[in-house]
Amino acid sequence: MPTRELLRTRPNPFTADQVRTLRGLRRAGPPPRPRTEPITVQRRVSNTGVVMVAGQKIALGRLHAGRVVTIHVADTTLTIELDDDTRIVRRTTTQPVRSIKAHRPRKATP
Repeated sequence: MPTRELLRTRPNPFTADQVRTLRGLRRAGPPPRPRTEPITVQRRVSNTGVVMVAGQKIALGRLHAGRVVTIHVADTTLTIELDDDTRIVRRTTTQPVRSIKAHRPRKATP
């Protein structure tokens, strides 16, 4: 990956003794850097007017039910872009964002 952006970390499956017995080891490149800018996600507002981002439920109101909204997820805030205004909500969870895109709009087939 050319940007060297940290996506996730995994534990090392080897013990220190097993690492010493490996042959042909070389140092890794520069460590990846964590993302500094906010992540932009899309969510579809439920029929009760609620969206969920990173394990946090945000009530927008039934007025926005069924719409797709854009949310910028930062370390401490969630910025929600609606049609007519922008809302900033304090982030209460530390969970990572799992999905970027909203669910596709579903229509009943006749």
